[in-house]
Amino acid sequence: SLQTRYAQLVIGPAGSGKSTYCANLQRHAEACRRRILVANLDPAAEHFDYQPVADVRDLIQVHDAMEDSELAFGPNGGLVFCMDYLAHNLDWLDNALDAVAEDEYLLLDCPGQIELYCHLPVMRQIVDYLQSREFRLCSVFVLDSQFLVDPCKLVSGLFAALSAMVNLELPHVNLLSKLDLLSRAQKRQLADYLEPDLAHLLAEHGGPLSARYAGLNAAVVDLIDSYSLVRFVPFDVSDEQCVTDALLQYGEDLEPQERDYEAAEGGAEHERVNGDGDCEGEIGAVGGGPQFNVEDHLDFGS
Repeated sequence: SLQTRYAQLVIGPAGSGKSTYCANLQRHAEACRRRILVANLDPAAEHFDYQPVADVRDLIQVHDAMEDSELAFGPNGGLVFCMDYLAHNLDWLDNALDAVAEDEYLLLDCPGQIELYCHLPVMRQIVDYLQSREFRLCSVFVLDSQFLVDPCKLVSGLFAALSAMVNLELPHVNLLSKLDLLSRAQKRQLADYLEPDLAHLLAEHGGPLSARYAGLNAAVVDLIDSYSLVRFVPFDVSDEQCVTDALLQYGEDLEPQERDYEAAEGGAEHERVNGDGDCEGEIGAVGGGPQFNVEDHLDFGS
């Protein structure tokens, strides 16, 4: 029978930092003598800082669809076409999936087109295929923290994340990225949005339209609160502890593994890697929430 393995579906709007998140987790794993594999599923990607175990651009690229005279797609239509083509040729992923051992981990760096997660069936088909291959999945919805210091933008981001969560039907984590780019004043403001009281935020900071649309705002708050989708995990790539705290645990029941690692000056260095690895915390994203202290990662300064 197939062994149970673990993977994250890294999703979210374009430019939110999904590829940077994947690259930093891969580097963090290497420092902990663990192994995280990353597969690029974005046919429009131009650059990323990780070495992919699979790259969908080897199968099809957006400009292939755009340059086809019969298809005549634009950028958005071309990307949807490419993802639909992938969904009908998922056996292409088999070599990458087979490379993931029981004690290893896979990140799937996905496109940023929001309709792929909200109402199109493509990503759901990919999820079903991975689950049929005995992968335990978690969706990580990456949101740019610079756009979530305004209540209206916050609600917009929440709805996008909620749509993805309902459509994919996976354990779901909201991640706030690019905290290292925020000013101290913005970080002070951001603290109110990690576990927000939406009704209070919309009433206090929603602007002149809040009073006019008080009934609509109340319905929006009630809908979001009914799904308990009101918590965010801060992710600052410049803070190693933040990277550790933003990850959930996996593989705790595995036996210690022995591996050969290259020594710093050549040759092979035989090391025993225990279940905890060489770093604080565990690497993973299935089975429970992360524990973190907001103040640890929001350096307000004096």
